[in-house]
Amino acid sequence: MASNTLEKNIAFHTEHADVVVIGAGPAGLAAAVAAAKQGASVVLLDEQSAVGGQIYRGIESASAQRLELLGPDYGQGVALAKAFSECGARHVGSASVWQITTERQVNYLQEGRVLSIKAGRIIICTGAMERPFPIPGWTLPGVLTAGAAQILLKGSGMAPSHPVVLAGCGPLLYLLGQQYIRAGVKIGAIVDTTSGTDYRRAIRFAGGALAGWTYLKKGLSLMAALKKAGVPFYKGATELHVIGDKQVSGLGFVCNGLLRTIETPMVLLHQGVVPNTQFSWSLRATHEWNGAQLCWIPTTDPWGELDVAGIFVAGDGRGIGGAEVAAIQGELAGLGAASQLGKLAVSQRDKLARPLRVAMRKHLFIRPFLYALYRPKKENRIPTDDTIICRCEEVTAGEIRGYVKIGCSGPNQVKSYGRCGMGPCQGRQCGLTVTELIADTLSVAPGEIGYYRIRPPITPITLGELAHEAK
Repeated sequence: MASNTLEKNIAFHTEHADVVVIGAGPAGLAAAVAAAKQGASVVLLDEQSAVGGQIYRGIESASAQRLELLGPDYGQGVALAKAFSECGARHVGSASVWQITTERQVNYLQEGRVLSIKAGRIIICTGAMERPFPIPGWTLPGVLTAGAAQILLKGSGMAPSHPVVLAGCGPLLYLLGQQYIRAGVKIGAIVDTTSGTDYRRAIRFAGGALAGWTYLKKGLSLMAALKKAGVPFYKGATELHVIGDKQVSGLGFVCNGLLRTIETPMVLLHQGVVPNTQFSWSLRATHEWNGAQLCWIPTTDPWGELDVAGIFVAGDGRGIGGAEVAAIQGELAGLGAASQLGKLAVSQRDKLARPLRVAMRKHLFIRPFLYALYRPKKENRIPTDDTIICRCEEVTAGEIRGYVKIGCSGPNQVKSYGRCGMGPCQGRQCGLTVTELIADTLSVAPGEIGYYRIRPPITPITLGELAHEAK
């Protein structure tokens, strides 16, 4: 179905706003504040009931104890949430956006009702999602992503009651580990896939790491805190596989040439985050394969505008940069949108943007070092034949390789061959893996393979909900 067909056939109740921001994380909050300060009418839509996004989830209601537990980086969200509450923008919570059109109409579901906003400009701030980690056993009950576990900790203070194993690579493993230590959770081990090869690859970016020394210091302090707490570390782990029949009973891996097994009822996997690009793909915006980040990134101008007029992207959905960069990009997008709407002179826009761009460059100094150091291993991105790729439809890597051998040349054909990417997640959990798997099988670059053709609804909506609104 074409991206503008649904709204032509159904009479939505439509309101209007100068700027509609989608997502209430650091980028969305900053974008809304920046645009509202310039006199634009702003509506901020988010599927959570309260602002904060994933990074600052629950920030407005966080107790002093939870702020201390989650650390100062989380606490930075307090000021941003306060600025938003005072800026005059309207927050619409529990709003699940299921379609954005090229005519800048935003359709969303709230409390079972289909609603719509016509926007002068749209700023998409849907952030990042965790990279798929398709290893044997990753679909067993008891396996979560580290990000999902952190959401439970931030949102409701829930933490495991039994020892857990954290496995993979990236700063979030260490951050969550430290937060668990503060919460009194026992960590069975941290199984780190980062190896000496990764450190040697990253060393050529050491200059940027030193320039971004504050981030380097944070990472080292996290690791030191975990070691002080006596958490076992296994470095350079390979051949990760989750053990269990009907549920997790342990994690197996090879370290220093030895096969090891750690018994645990819960495994938390993580190997970085990637941009959530579902909306920008659905708009048919141009995307490029980023070889450093190993993911698709939407093409934008310096203000975050896509090659779809009047629609901007800010934050990790534009490329992974972290919370501070996301907030700066959100502010830049807000200024850009306000300027296009005639709320702000171009000269004043550029003057306000100048110190923001300087600050953003400083925050980005360390990124090449992190991309190189925590580059996910090929074996954890492009798995063996018997490993499930599409969790929704239970399609294995071997089946996809089989499709390629008989002529399948891209992700959209994979849907026809075996329904891969057609389940409830609409390819979020398998899309990157399918691209890389096909590219690897054909011995071509992932950029030549492309991605799924994403269509609305981006989030689930029933025919009954649509039919009710059409009455």
